[in-house]
Amino acid sequence: MSQKSIREAINQCLMQEMERDPTVIILGEDVAGGAGGSAGIPEAVGGTFGVTAGLSKKFGRRRVIDTPITESAIIGAAAGAALTGLRPVAELMFIDFIGVCFDQILNQIAKFRYMFGGHAKTPVVIRTMTGAAIGAGPQHSQSLYGMLAAVPGLKVVLPSNAYDAKGLLAQAIRDDDPVVFCEHKALYNETCEVPDEPYTIPFGEANITRRGNHVTVVALSRMVLFANQVADKLAKEGISVEVIDPRTISPLDTDSIIESVEKTGRLVVVDEANPICSVASEIASVVACEALECLEAPVVKVTAPHTPVPATPSLEAEYLPSPEKIEAAIRKVLGKSAARAAG
Repeated sequence: MSQKSIREAINQCLMQEMERDPTVIILGEDVAGGAGGSAGIPEAVGGTFGVTAGLSKKFGRRRVIDTPITESAIIGAAAGAALTGLRPVAELMFIDFIGVCFDQILNQIAKFRYMFGGHAKTPVVIRTMTGAAIGAGPQHSQSLYGMLAAVPGLKVVLPSNAYDAKGLLAQAIRDDDPVVFCEHKALYNETCEVPDEPYTIPFGEANITRRGNHVTVVALSRMVLFANQVADKLAKEGISVEVIDPRTISPLDTDSIIESVEKTGRLVVVDEANPICSVASEIASVVACEALECLEAPVVKVTAPHTPVPATPSLEAEYLPSPEKIEAAIRKVLGKSAARAAG
């Protein structure tokens, strides 16, 4: 086992799955590297964030396919390829571009199995980049995964670390249903220990990253790192925070969330997306419907405001949930209990 970044873990997973299964192909804008080493020009890094570097050299252009800049064609081609027996991994460079190909996802890929009475399968993986924090502006920084989780027939994955990214992506590629795999662009360089051999992580099983008894914090994607930081800080004051990383939001492991809230009596949900009709709202709703009698304080959501993402770095930092905002929310739900623990 060695230290790998999320970028390296995803790249290794793609390579291992392509070695294991010759029906796995990759397609998207610049995934093969553009020039690909022709005319003395070195191969490009492999997409905007370098995730697919080296794959076209190893597997060739018939399996790692550069496409035109047209998201509707990328996802449409992936849908057709899946119906004919391939396992395409399509890269949608930024989740913001999903509006261009939403019909292919909403009305086609997500519904093929249902409309064909279970006789068709659509093993498509859509890798896409989500989230803010690099100053990319309102059209390249959104967190639209909640909109996708609302579509029946889609599975939606949000890894927060390299270990999960590799195992969840392998599970996604082997799954017979369409999966949207959301990679936070600010997490690509985050490292942890990752096995070199292939492995899978089942969907719908949350990861409890910190154990605690005073308050439950459910955090998504990059927010898991912030929640862990806050939990470690507050532990020094005697405040015990349980942090849950759902890892997938469709399916969502509601059992683990409710079990934790039944123990702690308090819930904070941290979601980088806008607050209205968000995953944070769904989690709060589930707990209110199924564990209301266990709550000792109202649920608190820590989200971005209901505005577009600012491009200016100072405004973007203010826009996003932060460790300071998460800590304030935890202290709010604890109320006098926090003061007693600190004392």
